[in-house]
Amino acid sequence: MQSLTQGSRYKLLTALVIPRPIAWITTLNEDGTVNAAPYSFFNVLGNRPPIIAFGPGEKVDGSLKDTPRNIASRGNFVVNLVHERVADAMHRSAAPFPAGISEVEALGLQVDPSVSVETPRISACKVSLECEHHSTIEIGENRVVFGLVRYMHVRDGLLDPETFLLKPGAFDGVGRLQGPGWYCSSKDRFDLGPFPGFETPKKP
Repeated sequence: MQSLTQGSRYKLLTALVIPRPIAWITTLNEDGTVNAAPYSFFNVLGNRPPIIAFGPGEKVDGSLKDTPRNIASRGNFVVNLVHERVADAMHRSAAPFPAGISEVEALGLQVDPSVSVETPRISACKVSLECEHHSTIEIGENRVVFGLVRYMHVRDGLLDPETFLLKPGAFDGVGRLQGPGWYCSSKDRFDLGPFPGFETPKKP
C-alpha cells in the first residue's frame, strides 16, 4: 500500500471497505452556531465504556476542519446516525462551507437540545449519540478523534423493549460506498442465526 499514491490508497479503501457507517457530527462553532458535517471514516469501537472514533482528515488547503477544531475547543459533540429521509441533507452538508458558517442554518435543519452535552442534536435523526471528547491522536497525516458516549437518543418504536434489540426494518440506516455520491441502504438484510452458544441478551 505504501508504494501507491495517497489518492490511489483512498480510492481502494473507500471502494472495498464497505459499507461504512456515517457519523453526521454536530459541534458548536466559536460563536455558538451549530456546525454539521458527515464522516464515514467512523465506527463504534467498544462498550466498556462505550466509545466511538472518527477520522476527520483536513481541508483541501491542509487546514483543520471545523469539526475537530470545535471538538478540541468545546470538549463535546454529537454523532447523529443517518437514515434515508435525511440522506440528502447529510450529503449537502458535506459541501465546502466557509469556516464558521452553520450548515444547520444554511440547510434549514432543526435541532433539539442534548441531555449531557451542550451541543444540540439533529431533530430528524432517529438515533443520536452525545459524546465527550476523550482524545485525539495523529498517525502520520491521519487524525483520529475518540469520544465517550455519554447519552443515547433512540426514537420510540425502534427497539424491542424487552431485549433492547433493533426491530427488523425499523432503522433504515444509510452507509457510505465509493464516492463522491454513492450510498447504500440497510434494508436488504439476511439472518444466518445466532452464533454457537449465543443467547439473546435480556434487557439490563
